[in-house]
Amino acid sequence: MPNGYAGRILHVNLSNGSINIEQPDESFYRFYMGGSALAMHYILREVPKGADPLGPENVLVVSVGVLTGAPISGQSRVMANAKSPLTGAIGDSQGGGFWPAELKRAGFDAVVIRGRAAKPVYLWIHDGEAELRDATHLWGKVTGEAEALIRQELGDPKVEVLQIGPAGEKLVRYAAIMNMSNRANGRTGMGAVMGSKNLKAIAVRGRQRPGIADPEALAKLARWGVENVESMIGGLARHGTANVVISQQEAGGLPTRNWTSGVFEHYEAISGPRMSETILKERDTCFGCAVRCKRVVEVKEPRWQVDPLYGGPEYETIATLGSYCGVGDLSAIAKGNELCNKYGLDTISTGATIAFAMDCFEHGLLTTADTGGIELRFGNGEAMVKLVELIAKREGIGDLLAEGSARAAARIGRGAERFVVAAKRQELPAHMPEVKRSLALIYAANPFGADHMSSEHDPSYSPTASATSLARMSSLGLICPQDPLVLNEEKVRFAFYVECFFSLLDSIGTCQFVWGPGWQLYGPNQLVEAVRAVTGWETSIFELMKVGERRLNMMRAFNAREGFGRKDDWLPARCFEPKKGGPSDGYAVSEEELRQALDWYYAIAGWDAEGKPTRGKLLELGLGWVADLL
Repeated sequence: MPNGYAGRILHVNLSNGSINIEQPDESFYRFYMGGSALAMHYILREVPKGADPLGPENVLVVSVGVLTGAPISGQSRVMANAKSPLTGAIGDSQGGGFWPAELKRAGFDAVVIRGRAAKPVYLWIHDGEAELRDATHLWGKVTGEAEALIRQELGDPKVEVLQIGPAGEKLVRYAAIMNMSNRANGRTGMGAVMGSKNLKAIAVRGRQRPGIADPEALAKLARWGVENVESMIGGLARHGTANVVISQQEAGGLPTRNWTSGVFEHYEAISGPRMSETILKERDTCFGCAVRCKRVVEVKEPRWQVDPLYGGPEYETIATLGSYCGVGDLSAIAKGNELCNKYGLDTISTGATIAFAMDCFEHGLLTTADTGGIELRFGNGEAMVKLVELIAKREGIGDLLAEGSARAAARIGRGAERFVVAAKRQELPAHMPEVKRSLALIYAANPFGADHMSSEHDPSYSPTASATSLARMSSLGLICPQDPLVLNEEKVRFAFYVECFFSLLDSIGTCQFVWGPGWQLYGPNQLVEAVRAVTGWETSIFELMKVGERRLNMMRAFNAREGFGRKDDWLPARCFEPKKGGPSDGYAVSEEELRQALDWYYAIAGWDAEGKPTRGKLLELGLGWVADLL
């Protein structure tokens, strides 16, 4: 087997219970690297056009990458891919923790899941073997309880469990897949796909270590990372992703009251430093990572009791459950986060959908008759927390909101669509394209809907960016930094290049807080060094970027086959409306500039005017078989 890999892919058919092992050759691994690119190889070939995302014909692939399990920071990531029940397009999400490295140690690089079990089951993978076990007794259990029961049943407290909670079982369209009860593959509803297959969990345990071609070179790179955490990303390490609440506020980029404003008067009360001063219990980490950016919080207030087992809120969660909803109570946000992790919900879509509902309530489109008596107004922390639980259980108004804001608006009618803040039906994350203009293009065009982790953000390529960031950008051929507020030809080129780089990271399987082309701990050239050290391949940034471009094109091809095109590469109305207050007062994305940016973007990517990959581009990427499918 090639160094860095287990060399085996597990294939499971839940309909008939069959389990098979594939052993691809080295060229397969080098072509895809792993992660989402590898997943698309199976999804494009096997998921029929027009397949029901919640039907047995959908294929779910969970996968890791070439660096997963290696002794260096930021490598323990798992990707989940299938057709999305939220968007109808390709689904994609990433999660961290210890499960990804444990899958590699258990002897596999990916699990390809087909069909639907007749009753709830879980998959038990251990030391190169796999079996399906009954999970009827686990169905309905929240994540912490189910994880404890599986470990007890298997007699090993070190078993790692990837699972769905009750939200996935009830097919909430933005249900997450969880591990460690607090690490989420959150976006695009992959938990609902898992629930539709009656698959409660995938438990893994192993003792195999992936081969390393040059241990000394990798160890040197790992030591450099440990020594430079504080100087490179010290704020992230100390305060987690919540560290950016204050800087987002100062830039006018903290989405507030369903994106009507970019500033929130209670921002300090929900900031990273405030969390560290008040409810933070400890800092957690993922397998082998020195950064330790994960928050663990505990709240013992009479009104809110928050169990540290379920971690703590990230920046996105603080914004979506907080400023989006006008809620300035950090304890209420922590409680909402706990419930999302217990039940298995994407915190971004959950909070954004609640904010949409609050907007509808404020405008009289929903009343207490619809909400079961809940005064669903901005700033009502108790209402926000209550709605999280109702959504997870699909009870009352929660059953409607479990469909996501776009589908809920269609059912509410009377102009509710104007309050939806989503692209391709996926709710926007908490970085505003009004102040980071390349995100207007990425949010609109990204294959699996609006996503803040699919590209580098504009400040890393601005004239005021750090020397380190600009040097790293130059290694990708980006040497003309631009103001964050412009969306010109150079900014579009930047957006496409860094999108390909982040697409690579989701195939190699690395953390985008640790590895990246800008402010992160490690830069592009160090990524090349790491892949060389692990595999022994004489690779280059050119080869690796082509892997990212390959993944992106495969996803676009899947969407084109499903009827997605330029009409779907667009932003919600609220992004085109001027913001109110603070530094971003009056800021809005221009429809004309977005149309022009899409023209440039498609041309740079080698796609036609509808955003569909051309045969020439697919052939150049070695994807002639994909061109034939189209």
